[in-house]
Amino acid sequence: MTKENLLFRCIFTLFSAVVTPSALAEVPFWDESVPVPATSEIEAIEGARFHVIQPHAPEVDGFPWLHGVALASHKGKFYASFGRNRGAENTAGEEAHARVSLDGGKTWGPISVIDVGDEEDLAVSHGVFLSHGDRLWAFQGAFYNSMERVHTRAYVLDESVGVWILKGVVVEDGFWPMQEPLTLGNGKLIMSGFRAYRGEGGKHNPAAVALGDVNDLTAWSLVHIPKPDDLNMWGESTVIVGDEKIVNIARWREPWVLYSESRDGGKTWTASERTNMPMAASKPYTGTLSTGQRYLICTTTADAGNRRSPLTIAVTKPGADTFSKIYMIRDAVHDGPGESTPKARLSYPYAIEHEGNLYVGYSNDGGRGKNQNSAELAILPIKSLTVD
Repeated sequence: MTKENLLFRCIFTLFSAVVTPSALAEVPFWDESVPVPATSEIEAIEGARFHVIQPHAPEVDGFPWLHGVALASHKGKFYASFGRNRGAENTAGEEAHARVSLDGGKTWGPISVIDVGDEEDLAVSHGVFLSHGDRLWAFQGAFYNSMERVHTRAYVLDESVGVWILKGVVVEDGFWPMQEPLTLGNGKLIMSGFRAYRGEGGKHNPAAVALGDVNDLTAWSLVHIPKPDDLNMWGESTVIVGDEKIVNIARWREPWVLYSESRDGGKTWTASERTNMPMAASKPYTGTLSTGQRYLICTTTADAGNRRSPLTIAVTKPGADTFSKIYMIRDAVHDGPGESTPKARLSYPYAIEHEGNLYVGYSNDGGRGKNQNSAELAILPIKSLTVD
């Protein structure tokens, strides 16, 4: 064993020992009467369709890096946004771009700019949408230099000229949004994400939410979700809004769902805890379908570990809290539009429901690594997402 390999093994052992799965409580989030299926056992979704939003073509456009697809349906058009960079991930070259589809996601118009940053060391990257009233809003993660002073900026689309208008910095102190704002029972809004305020990785990046008001989409208050002190996480998170509680699902470095809940409209939360449901250490996305079923999109199989394939959707029975069925959205090797290779990583999903379908945007690195992704779209018939 070389000195370099010995050093790596020592560091890995020390880092892994900080928090092991057995050191956390285990919340029942998967129906224990149903075995979690292995990758080879997961059913494909009948009637699923696929399209490409933005191909990976740095030789044409000069952007090798792309990540963080967001989707919106607004006034009969579909919008997709994503972060792009001519250089490496999490550097000041990141820019927020968008495309528009007039035919339900089959084809996409030219790239437009949401923001490229008006300061030399400012990056404006991927974010989320909100169609509110007759206006389309965008909330973008932004930072200085290399993940310093992370914050969220708000924009409104001037549809008459197709230009995004900056409304200012709306959440500071490290907040990066990961899911579109959702309406709570009290009429307020909740936007989930994470708080990156100590650089990449480590134990200082918990799940977080921002609470807002529909009457002023530039006024948000940050609430970080507590966690065990030594829990290492890159806490990208998503929420499910219920009648009595809000559930937060977050990523960490182990292949299990982290769970927290709030019963006071997102003002206070239980500490993030491990559940009995596997999930790769990647950004998750959740929601509730019109059928009353809850869903979780990421990579969830009995044997995937932290591998970012296949891309899956787990669903509950209508009205249930625990998940009991997993469908495959697509595997790394795929016969159809989009990149196909055994080494493909499918990650960072985002979903919206529209006219009987769930539209899922996601990144596909084509086996290149370093989030040198294309942006792809899966259209899933909701009638195919049944649970026996």
